[in-house]
Amino acid sequence: MNTRRLPTLALRWATAATLAAGGYIHAQLYVDEYRFIPIIGPLFLLQASASFALATLLLMMGTPPLLFRAAAAGVALGALGGFTASRTVGVFGFTERGLQPAPQAALSLVAETGTLLLLATWQMIVARHRAARPPVRPPIWNRATTRTPSE
Repeated sequence: MNTRRLPTLALRWATAATLAAGGYIHAQLYVDEYRFIPIIGPLFLLQASASFALATLLLMMGTPPLLFRAAAAGVALGALGGFTASRTVGVFGFTERGLQPAPQAALSLVAETGTLLLLATWQMIVARHRAARPPVRPPIWNRATTRTPSE
């Protein structure tokens, strides 16, 4: 295996694991408590579904395009944004305090933050790898110095 691909492979698996963990936590909270809360319950189910789908896509694709990595970052940012909003201004009239429900709130914060850190690291490696490659240039033909086969 190419040594450049090893960090990317590890980051891909780790990102899929943190996405799946965040999705599992949201699915568990949906089933246990939140399915009865209007709007919030379906949003938890949507976040869990998107996390599982993106984790699966990240694992099944060789090198997922930037769009999938951006979608994974969006899911993680959305979960963190919803968490922050529910503890400050509220979301659709729903508010919570502190790290409740415990331990899911803290575990979700770790999983979503981990996803973002892994994606940022992955993107830096991809950018560095692209910058290290020489640019591909088409051949430049100079008619004054190029001989044709008929000459």
